[in-house]
Amino acid sequence: MSEARSGTSAPTVLRMILGRRLQDRRLDAGASLEDAARALRVKTLTIRRLEKAEVALKPLYVEKLLETYGADRREIDEFVDLAEQANKPGWWHSYRDAVPDWFTAYVSLESGAKTLRTYEPQYVTGLLQTPDYARAVLRGGLPNGGEEELTRRVELRLRRQNMLEREDAPTLWVVMEEAVLHRAVGSPDVMREQVERLLEFSELPHVSIDIVPFSAGAHSGACAPFTYFRFEEPELPDIVYSELLSAAVYFDQRADVVSHLEAHTRMALMTSSEDSTALLNRMRKEYS
Repeated sequence: MSEARSGTSAPTVLRMILGRRLQDRRLDAGASLEDAARALRVKTLTIRRLEKAEVALKPLYVEKLLETYGADRREIDEFVDLAEQANKPGWWHSYRDAVPDWFTAYVSLESGAKTLRTYEPQYVTGLLQTPDYARAVLRGGLPNGGEEELTRRVELRLRRQNMLEREDAPTLWVVMEEAVLHRAVGSPDVMREQVERLLEFSELPHVSIDIVPFSAGAHSGACAPFTYFRFEEPELPDIVYSELLSAAVYFDQRADVVSHLEAHTRMALMTSSEDSTALLNRMRKEYS
């Protein structure tokens, strides 16, 4: 488990891939962490952090390490090119004034994932929010924030949704509590529009929405909101993100990831897509 707080450098998906590949290349060459550290004249801790994508990978460091591992020029050039790409800011970089640093890791993982599974006990997940609903949610979380900051955060949230319209859009499986639909976020018109948006998304082949009904009672899955990420790249492990009041936790240990994945599955089995759609239609009438 790793915790990312405001002020830390969040790893990007490309940086994670590169770190894993550098580690594999070092092990294939039979080089130790000490060997790599001597080549760069740094401490072994620095090499560990490079391989775990906890710090930016300087192209010169990458080149020197691969030379130490006996790589040929073609392989070195490929790695250096990947390092340069990993150091380029993502499209969300322009919103860094409006979001905490630790959230940039989430956007990077979200943009690069092939499968996302989320659990939401309080609000509609950000990827499915309407503009008015998003503004109302963010306003509630920013009681002392200005209009400019609020607008920037809404813009970022809406831009994130573009990924669901890509040709290679990821699979999104959302499990939310029925309480989400009863929580008055904005006016009845805002809620009706949001429910209609959920009905529209539920018809997409790559989006699934399951709503755990009140009748399910207490259940072992109920916990803080979380998102599970799975990637196509074999170098990347499955990762789970859970958000706290002023920070975020990223789980990458297998046991932690599996426990969240099993909880998501248990909650989804408490309902069906047909029952969830029927509930959404009932709520749409209530807000009419």
